[in-house]
Amino acid sequence: MIERLRGRPLANTRDGLVLDVGGVGYLVAATPTAVRKADGAEEVSLHTYLHVREDALQLYGFAESAERELFLQLLSVNGIGPKVALAIVSGSPVADLRRAIALEDAARFQAIPGIGKKTAERIVLELKEKLADGVPDVAGTTGAAPHVVARDALVELGWSVGEAEQALAQTDPDASPEERVRQALKKAA
Repeated sequence: MIERLRGRPLANTRDGLVLDVGGVGYLVAATPTAVRKADGAEEVSLHTYLHVREDALQLYGFAESAERELFLQLLSVNGIGPKVALAIVSGSPVADLRRAIALEDAARFQAIPGIGKKTAERIVLELKEKLADGVPDVAGTTGAAPHVVARDALVELGWSVGEAEQALAQTDPDASPEERVRQALKKAA
C-alpha cells in the first residue's frame, strides 16, 4: 500500500496531479486542498490511498491525514466508491462534514453532485456512530445548528441546497443565522 508520497509537482491535469518521486511520475487524483498545497511548491508531501481494482490501480491524494481518514470511512459506506468519496471530501472542510454527520444533516451531502437523498441518508446513518468521538460537541446545541438554520432559510427563499451552501461558505461563520442570510443575499444581489 502506498501511504504517502513526497516529491516534486510536475503538472496539474484534469485527470489529477502528477508528482515526480525519484524519477517516477505518479498520477494522483487529489483534493483541491492538496492541489493548492502543491501549486508552486518545490516539493510536496501528500497522504495517499491506493485503490486496487481488477483493471486499474488509482492513487488518491490528500493534504492532511484527516481528509484521508474521512475518505476511508466514506468508502466503508455501502454504495460509495472512491470517486464519490473524493467528491465529498473535496466539497467542504473535514470538520464541517463531520459536524453535518453528527447533526444528521443529510441535505449537506445531497448538495454534492452524484449524491441522492438515499445515499446522503445512508452516509449519515452508517457514519454517525463511527465518527462520534472525533466530532465537536453538538449535544448542547438547542434546536438545529445555526448553519442549517441559515441554509434552510435560503432554500425556503428558492435557492437550491448547493447554491445555499456555496453562498454561506462566503459569509462569516460566527455570525447569527439571520446575519449570514443577509450577507448571502447581499452578495447575490
